[in-house]
Amino acid sequence: MNFNRRQVLWAGGAIGAAALLAACSGGGDSTSSKPAAAGGEPKKGGTLRIGALGRAGAITRDPHGTQGNESDYLVIALVYDTLAMPGAKTNTVPRLAASWEPSKDLKTWRFKLAEGATFHDGTPVTADDVVWSLRRLRNTPSGAARLPGIKAENITADGTDTVVLVSDYANAELPLLTRLATFVMKKDTSDKAVDKAPGTGPFKLDWYRGGNARLVRNEKWYGGTVYLDAIEVTMFETPQAMANALLAGQIDVASNVGAVAARTAESRKDIQVVRRPDDMSMPIVMRAGSGPFSDVRVREALRLVVDREAMVKQVLSGYGTVANDIMGTGDPNYAKDIPQRKRDLAKAKQLLTEAEFDFSKTYDLVTTEDISGLAESATLFASQAREAGIKIKVVKQESGAFYEKTWLKGDLYTTYWGTNDSVVFFASKTLVSEAGQNEAAWADKEFDASYRKVIATADEKARAAVLRELQQIEFDRSGYLLWGMADGIDLAAAKVRDLPELAGYGRVQLENVWLS
Repeated sequence: MNFNRRQVLWAGGAIGAAALLAACSGGGDSTSSKPAAAGGEPKKGGTLRIGALGRAGAITRDPHGTQGNESDYLVIALVYDTLAMPGAKTNTVPRLAASWEPSKDLKTWRFKLAEGATFHDGTPVTADDVVWSLRRLRNTPSGAARLPGIKAENITADGTDTVVLVSDYANAELPLLTRLATFVMKKDTSDKAVDKAPGTGPFKLDWYRGGNARLVRNEKWYGGTVYLDAIEVTMFETPQAMANALLAGQIDVASNVGAVAARTAESRKDIQVVRRPDDMSMPIVMRAGSGPFSDVRVREALRLVVDREAMVKQVLSGYGTVANDIMGTGDPNYAKDIPQRKRDLAKAKQLLTEAEFDFSKTYDLVTTEDISGLAESATLFASQAREAGIKIKVVKQESGAFYEKTWLKGDLYTTYWGTNDSVVFFASKTLVSEAGQNEAAWADKEFDASYRKVIATADEKARAAVLRELQQIEFDRSGYLLWGMADGIDLAAAKVRDLPELAGYGRVQLENVWLS
């Protein structure tokens, strides 16, 4: 997994997040889900043993670096706070920033820091610390994508408790950008010392060894009571190994373990299956800027070829929902009134013929095995495409090679995202012409104009109407084939209480978890 990309979009703690949608549809109707255990009076004490995915070759400790492992991100998100975080009622709620306020033109935003916030060494958090951290983040290789429209010099302090961000353009959604990678460290922390730099989060780092870590409670956390004495994070390279450890009682939580493990655990009364709908999108990217899929008719044909219900049923084992080629399915203003695109092989063949598509060629569909179901989705889609006369060869690449050679460059490839609660967030990061992570190299002047109008509109009703127009354009012409949404699935021992249920990486918000 490439965290540069997901770090920008996962907002559950960062990563993730949207209010949970109601019941799953499509293939998901056949499955059941045991909710996270709740109830009773929370009590202090105990150590939570949690497993998370990662690889030894991708370990990093820098909060502003490339996070290739979920295990590392989990540790970082518990030790360091972001300015905002995902919420259940609204998709952006305060964290280290207690509040924010825009100027009338929506270009200047003032973030007031939480009262009493301190670093783990006891020193107070100041606006200068936040400014230094955000500028450091902005000056990373992917900084422009992480804080779009905000130059480093336009991040300043006003006194000791207020941070001012000035955008190049009106942006009513600017606080949304601060949910993810805006981890705050002490001013002037050297690059060599980042792995030991004190954070502000609910837990303090006790030790870290080869991807595994022990965190202890921050008794003076400004955010409220933390119940657990400690959290022990164990890195697993495969979901299967992590699930086996949970079932054997070696860990208490298997995070984002996947549908296969959920099926196995459903019959176990001593195991909770925490299902987080609308969690992970796994679209197929069709390069719109050049190449064999640059014709909008060809892209429409591929979207008509896919059997979405079969994909959800077979790839996700029913733990998911059918999607409609619009990124950001958990947005409160997601356009559910746009008719669901259905499979239509006859129309697909007609469009391909009109576009003079070369049926004699075989087209590579590049994928990875970074997450469960990704490679399987490519294989099933290739099989479905053959029914329309399209010859597709699935090519599996190792993660590092994929992000070096294919991502942002390939003609046809799979990708995945763990933040799905905002259409605008995806628009800003992957769809507008100048987006730093424009995966499909899609440039559409009408879409760009609609996006600018959306983010410059503060009135909620007016904004919803413009957002509907934006989604229609994306549905009609973008380079994404989003066939479905995978549920996020965590397995937990019966004693674990109040696990987070937000989609995406809202699951890293473990400060309210307790043990019965």
